[in-house]
Amino acid sequence: MVRMQDSQLDLFTPAEPLHLQRILARSSDRVAWLRHRATGVTATDAARLSSPKALQSVAWEKRTGGNGFAGNRYTDHGKEREPHIAKWVADRFPLESSDALFHSTRERRHLATPDGLSDDGLTLCEIKTTSKPLRKPPANYLRQIWWQQYVLGAERTLFVWEQHRDFTPLGEPQYLWIDRNDSEIEVLVKRANLLLQAMGASTP
Repeated sequence: MVRMQDSQLDLFTPAEPLHLQRILARSSDRVAWLRHRATGVTATDAARLSSPKALQSVAWEKRTGGNGFAGNRYTDHGKEREPHIAKWVADRFPLESSDALFHSTRERRHLATPDGLSDDGLTLCEIKTTSKPLRKPPANYLRQIWWQQYVLGAERTLFVWEQHRDFTPLGEPQYLWIDRNDSEIEVLVKRANLLLQAMGASTP
């Protein structure tokens, strides 16, 4: 028998947003996060899927456990600056930093960990640091952004970059909005499924 008090609580308790039900792991649990990433196609992988040759290269690295790259001064600088840039974003936009690894509704091995997102998951944030001036995201960044939008079901992304000289930031971050592009997303989905096959997995 359901008590009236319990029924009233259910009526007024907000439902968990659907995208939060698709979290597989968080980067704070690095073992689980890396395990899931190793068996799926991440936004980092999707960013590299520019040609059949690139696809085979990514597949080989996924099968063998990586290319041996452990980072450098530039990637270390990016990791160091990301929390500061994320705070700059949160102070100006309704976007909070995130360390969650999500899977898409279409394929559980299609994965993404956006740098930030809105409460409803419809708006994302991608943060970069660069030693060169940018006017727009390069093609690999766009593929990464569109893949994240696909996985989350998002409509647009705030692309934020901070330029530096000799690892000293040059002023405030800059930003622009990137809208969802379903045509480009479908191209990436096809390439991602080919990548899964090349990795030794089969797609439904």
